[in-house]
Amino acid sequence: MSAAVALAIASAFCFGLGLVLTQLGLRGIAPIAGAAISIPSSTLLFLAIAPFALHAADLSWTAVAIFAAVGLLYPATATLLTFEANRRIGPVLTGTFGNLAPIFAVAIAVLVLGEPLRVLQVAGLTVILAGVMVLTMPHDGGPSHWRSAVLLLPLAAAAIRGLIQPAIKLGLAYWPSPYAATSVSYVVSALLVLAVARARTGRWFVNATPRGQLTFVAVGITNGLAVLLLYAALANGPVALVSPLVATYPLATIVLGVLILRRIEGGARLPGGVALTVIGVGLLIAG
Repeated sequence: MSAAVALAIASAFCFGLGLVLTQLGLRGIAPIAGAAISIPSSTLLFLAIAPFALHAADLSWTAVAIFAAVGLLYPATATLLTFEANRRIGPVLTGTFGNLAPIFAVAIAVLVLGEPLRVLQVAGLTVILAGVMVLTMPHDGGPSHWRSAVLLLPLAAAAIRGLIQPAIKLGLAYWPSPYAATSVSYVVSALLVLAVARARTGRWFVNATPRGQLTFVAVGITNGLAVLLLYAALANGPVALVSPLVATYPLATIVLGVLILRRIEGGARLPGGVALTVIGVGLLIAG
């Protein structure tokens, strides 16, 4: 269980870093172009390492089918939705709705996988969500923001991220290889996002400045590592533990935002949001 906790927290850090780097990259590149660079970049890296990380004797075609189905939704579709939301409403609101993913993940894990859900786990999940909402709520609380149809973008991305976690957990029961899960899903996602880019731009390779390309290569590697760590955490622990811990990535976004973007989010709410999140993590682990 301690391995699942460590892997989930490491995944949260990488997701937070990826969100900050994405904000940098989207200053000069459209979301579809960024996705067409980032996802294939991490896919090529996974494929290069695959001969050393995968064992053909363990292969399960049932698992491959599950991982491939996941790849149609994640990371491709979720990334496109998140990038577009990031561009149109910024990382704060995108992160706010992104943190609803554990609700979908835990609910599906309990209903479909039959995972037990203890009182302390429910309390920890609730407090973590409260903490990250405090950290990422809009400063003015403007109701116009919350009524905007654009908010369906990060909400749909959150639903996808919640759905794929129990699905990956199911696939890992057939082929307990987080690397296989990541590699297969990324291959499918890379093909999908390149096809979308081709349909929209008329070319397979997007035009971008060298700086923009390098930024999204870094985004791809960072997000790819985050996904690999997430799947490794799911292989070592229940969805009800892993998903809320990964949802603490706004803490990393805030810290890294100060270091990289030279700005701080959260203001006076920051101490309360951090305290709630830390308390929630403690309850979750204790549960």
